[in-house]
Amino acid sequence: MRGLVDSNRVSRFMEAIGDAASGPGSIYLVGGATAVMIGWREGTIDVDLFMEPEPPGIFEALPRIKDELEINVELAAPHHFIPALKGWKERSPFIARHGLVDFFHYDALAQTLAKIERDHETDRLDVMEMLGRGLVRIEELERAFLEIEPLLVRFPAIDPDAFRQKVDEVLSRSRETTR
Repeated sequence: MRGLVDSNRVSRFMEAIGDAASGPGSIYLVGGATAVMIGWREGTIDVDLFMEPEPPGIFEALPRIKDELEINVELAAPHHFIPALKGWKERSPFIARHGLVDFFHYDALAQTLAKIERDHETDRLDVMEMLGRGLVRIEELERAFLEIEPLLVRFPAIDPDAFRQKVDEVLSRSRETTR
């Protein structure tokens, strides 16, 4: 089993990806990688990411990079679990460019909603950090949920009423802490 990945290893991972890419592309860091790079977690189990457009040569290089840096990599993004939010790319902050690859943090608003829906202990802590750090505002969160709520029918694993209840609980808690 590989150990936790800290921000230094995530940075080295991005550099290695940039060196390996044979053409341009964009990579969006998700979940624990975002938490580690921004600084509210010391480490993460794996580096979750989404590529669009996919940098050429990355899939061929990933096994070597994973082994050299002892990093687990998962291809995962919020829109794999909940409906995609309009404007997520525009809300995804730029991190760095390595070689021909641009790295971004996947939209915090979409990450927050996906974490609320998943509702693991670490997800709940991440949601409170994103709200507390101002990466997501409660008004945006409420508006974004209303935007995707009619689309939840396309995600049969999600119970829309339970999801709404979890969002309402987060909104209520957030409003109480900002008073």
